Amino acid sequence: MTDPPRSTKTRGLSSGHDDGLEPLRPLDVGAADSVDALVRGMAATAFGGRRLGEAADVLEAMARDRECFNVLTLSGAMTIAKQGLVICEMVERGWIQAIIATGALVTHGFVEGAGMLHFKHRDSMQDEELFAKGYNRVYDTLELEQNLDETEKIVNQVLDAMPEGVTLSSAMITDALGRYLEAHSDGRAVLKSTVRHRVPVFIPAFTDSELGLDVAVYNRRRERAGRPRRPFDPFLDLEAYTDAIRSAEKVGIFTIGGGVPRNWAQQVGPYLEISEKRLGIPEPMRRFQYGVRICPEPVHWGGLSGCTYSEGVSWGKFASPAEGGRFAEVLADATIAWPLVVRAVIERLERDPA
Repeated sequence: MTDPPRSTKTRGLSSGHDDGLEPLRPLDVGAADSVDALVRGMAATAFGGRRLGEAADVLEAMARDRECFNVLTLSGAMTIAKQGLVICEMVERGWIQAIIATGALVTHGFVEGAGMLHFKHRDSMQDEELFAKGYNRVYDTLELEQNLDETEKIVNQVLDAMPEGVTLSSAMITDALGRYLEAHSDGRAVLKSTVRHRVPVFIPAFTDSELGLDVAVYNRRRERAGRPRRPFDPFLDLEAYTDAIRSAEKVGIFTIGGGVPRNWAQQVGPYLEISEKRLGIPEPMRRFQYGVRICPEPVHWGGLSGCTYSEGVSWGKFASPAEGGRFAEVLADATIAWPLVVRAVIERLERDPA
């Protein structure tokens, strides 16, 4: 057989520089004298390392943009996993203006802030034994049932001190709990930091948590004593959050995990859009200009936790890159990636605060 004739056209072989492509660099861990240097070096590598480095770049841009209202959304067991002080750093340094979280995450953080302890799980202990001893397992970590009982007593005390006849919301309750910690506990805690820096904490799925169950039991106890229930309206949270976004010039989002906190935060753009369309009232267009997501869930599972920012563009939640949107997504365990990203940006801003 004869070989087929070759094309007479010569393929143009570009150098990479011809098209303005950025060359990669070997990661020299021996030369990295700081976390920031290591993370910058990772940004010039590939795969997850590059994504982590790019996430630090986007967070730095968010933190430096004084016009940007930044939202931190949190799901997963981040406080029981001892990441609470990472949250405190982001709040105390002024990088975050609102937090949206699961109730479980806030509850475990409150336990820690009130001075109670979490423990390592021992593999030799079976789950039946844990239940009998009042140990609630979260993967490799234990939350004591005694901790939750003590937390419920504090929640009751805090609710009793709130004015009668006021309709409650999750942001009101988390604010009151933060003020309790300010008055009664030493050291740092998530809700103490948010109260001090006037950062609201919203829990959109409030009843899906120990904290929500505490409020439910509190109301049942009031009913048994012949007193009216304390009313709770989640739409107060929605409107308070929407008001904050409506008033902002630009908005950014930093997401750990996904789930309800992520979607609740992101739906504000469509909410404003359909309010204008269906009610005939003027509303500003709000799209997230910055976004960082740290979550191991892949996109092909089809859930919100794994969906890309580019998919969110189609829903009107995010500005496209052509519109100035800047995003980074790290498919990794947040307990590994998140502290590195935050520490790197701390070093950058301390070295060059302008």
